[in-house]
Formats: sequence, C-alpha cells, structure tokens
Amino acid sequence: MSKIIIFSGAGISAESGISTFRDSGGLWEEYDVSVVCNHDSLEKNESLTIEFYDKRRLDLEDKESNYAHDIIADLKNKYPNDIAVITQNVDNLFQKAGLKQEDVIHLHGFMNEVRCQECSDIVNIGYRSLYDSNNGFCKPCGAKLRPNIVFFGEAAPMYEVLNKEVQDCEFFIVIGTSGNVVGVNMIAQFVEKSILNNYEQSDAIDDVLFDKVLYKKATDAIEEIAQDIEEFLSEQ
Repeated sequence: MSKIIIFSGAGISAESGISTFRDSGGLWEEYDVSVVCNHDSLEKNESLTIEFYDKRRLDLEDKESNYAHDIIADLKNKYPNDIAVITQNVDNLFQKAGLKQEDVIHLHGFMNEVRCQECSDIVNIGYRSLYDSNNGFCKPCGAKLRPNIVFFGEAAPMYEVLNKEVQDCEFFIVIGTSGNVVGVNMIAQFVEKSILNNYEQSDAIDDVLFDKVLYKKATDAIEEIAQDIEEFLSEQ
C-alpha cells in the first residue's frame, strides 16, 4: 500500500476538453442520463446505451493529457511504491501521460474497455465501437459485451481497493472532484497531511478538514502539489 494517494475527479480532465454530465452542451445534453447510464439501461435501452458510450469512447481519441496529468504521471513513475493514483474518471488521459494501465486505479471503470456480461472477460477496444469487437459478443463464451463502466446503481468493486489504500495513506491529495460520490471528508480526517485542489468550493466538501486548500485549476496548482509531495517523501 502507498503512503500517498492522489485522488482525482472530472475537474482534472475538464482542462483537456472532456465534459461531465454536470456540464452543459455536448454528449451529455443529447442523451438522458437516466436512460443510458443507469443499472438497467442495457436491459431497457441497449442500442441507445451502447451508442452513447461508443460516442464517449470516440470522443477520447483526440483528447490529450494536460500538465496536471503529466506531472502526476512523472511522480508516479518516480515513486511507484509510494504513490497511488486513484481516479473517478473513466478516460485514458493518465495513460496518455505515460502511466501503464495497472498504475491507475479506475474506480468507475475504463472507457476503452468492454466486458463480457457473463464471464467478465475484458477487451481493450481502443476507440472503436463495441460492435466492432466480434460483433458485440464475447469470444471466449459467446455472451454479449458491455462497456466496462460502473453504471449508476451498480456495485463498484474497485472501491475495495480504495479502502485498502486508504488504510495506509499518510498524505491524501484531492484534485478536481465535487465530493458527491466519494466521501473525501472522512478520508481527510484520518491522514497525517492533506491537500484539496478544486477550481471552486463544493457543498459536499468541508475544506476546513484539509491542511492546504488550492482553489484554482489543476494545471495551475500541480507544481505546488508536486513540491509538497517531494518534500513529504524526502522527510520519510
């Protein structure tokens, strides 16, 4: 387990042009989230749901990692055993910044992957349509494929990994999340040191619980955060 957790949300990828369902415009206004992102969406609206995620996957192709992704990737590569990179995002921008797939803990799944609905076999299809992978069927067992994404109302198995990492965490860094999904307040209370970096305040986060608060873009805050990480590790 790592001493440092860098925990990120949609805010870090927003600077690379990736919108979230809280933003106006783009794909999120073309589709009803309750129709294409819910636990029963594949059962009730299969073709529309797959179409939505195919478009989201394709949208990632021309997106590039930004300065915050790049610095975090550099830190993880420099201190692989001391830093855990955990994200709520399903994009591949940390990978584009130079991290291996296994170096990033994606709590809510990974957009470039599809998963068998029966045997759970996972295939990385890049930016292609789900139907381009064996016509949408699993090669090992023949069952239907689905986006390897955690829909609203589904269990998120990677939360168990988050809980394990939190147990040994000494320095907790939050970047670009509203705190509405993962309770960062609770984690901040039980670590030695913590930093909150959001573009603006969130009603779901009590910033008094954090040792340092940086209300600015992630790309503007990341050098100061990186310096604090280096100083923390040098004192260990």
